[in-house]
Amino acid sequence: MIGMEQTMRWFGPNDPVSLRDIRQAGCSGVVTALHHIPVGAVWTAEEIRKRKGMIEAAGLTWSVVESLPVHEDIKKRTGQFRQYIRNYQTSLYHLGQEDIRIITYNFMPILDWVRTNLEYEVADGSKALRFELEALIAFDLFMLKRPLAKNAYTEQQITLASECFKRMGEPQKKKLYDTILQGLPGSEESFTPSQILAALQEYHTITPARLKAHLFAFLEDITPVAEEAGVVMAIHPDDPPFSVLGLPRIVSTETDVAELLSAVPSPANGLCFCTGSYGARPDNDVKNMASRFAVRIYFLHLRNTKRESSEHFFEADHLDGDTDLAGVVLHMVREMQRRGAPIPVRPDHGHQMLDDLHKKTYPGYSAIGRLRGLAEIRGLQAGIMYLLQSSSTA
Repeated sequence: MIGMEQTMRWFGPNDPVSLRDIRQAGCSGVVTALHHIPVGAVWTAEEIRKRKGMIEAAGLTWSVVESLPVHEDIKKRTGQFRQYIRNYQTSLYHLGQEDIRIITYNFMPILDWVRTNLEYEVADGSKALRFELEALIAFDLFMLKRPLAKNAYTEQQITLASECFKRMGEPQKKKLYDTILQGLPGSEESFTPSQILAALQEYHTITPARLKAHLFAFLEDITPVAEEAGVVMAIHPDDPPFSVLGLPRIVSTETDVAELLSAVPSPANGLCFCTGSYGARPDNDVKNMASRFAVRIYFLHLRNTKRESSEHFFEADHLDGDTDLAGVVLHMVREMQRRGAPIPVRPDHGHQMLDDLHKKTYPGYSAIGRLRGLAEIRGLQAGIMYLLQSSSTA
């Protein structure tokens, strides 16, 4: 039977987890991006070949681009958005010419994934990523001091946030600030308060419906190019899958996904199916979503979250948490047999554990935690495939 293509994310030559490490973990593929190229600039064929050559020299394949970032002007449809769309189209052509076929991206305004604690200690002493709404509200109201922020929250939420803020010492406040506004993995950049406030103000009049219309317009522009270049687009969901700092979120629910796929029905318009992002919402039935949208899933992020409430969660072990990961993998194994082709998967995030507790690593991307996650996913898939084969021959 056809199994998933096992990959890990790699943040380039400065990543403390090397290509050799990734290969020793049992992966055949790498998920990476040209992080050194400014957002909105063209990915040249030369730069793509250079990165691809490094990966292949290590005995691996560049399986998925994660991510080809979308410039903020495109999301807002302001400024030079038309030029940035043309640049994006050119980058897609270049990637197709180099036989790199799966392009992951997201449409989250300003901030990508957001957590309030990057070192949450779980029962076994390893460290996980965590999100607490009252901590985010405390940051928003009392540290960032975003204008009109109080209008976004209930009185009870504001009271809890105020109590949370009072409990924090100065070191905790600084850590919270750095955690929320840190740069993305692979980048040393982060926001200043004035920068983030100015950026948030530019989204003040952009409703979820308007942002969704901008996403659909973007897809209408690039999908024909993706088809011609022989690549597929795989959108990553919002993380967390609800509004943060007043920003609209539009790829958070099953309804959002259904609207996205029907708005631009081309097979080139597909999904990066992140079980952790969708699973952070109790109203998402992730297993059923995997079944419903299987035909348009081109890349899998497998991780699990444990919800303590509708707006508080931490990243659990891959086979723990609230998402039926076995059910998701079962649907994906069946889909791969239907296609006659593998689907790339990566263990998304991982606990910091063992020797990695004493190393500086990108949050969620230490080697050993992801190795454990990949081993669990590999074993889960092997068991499912055995049962399917046994039932078909019985």
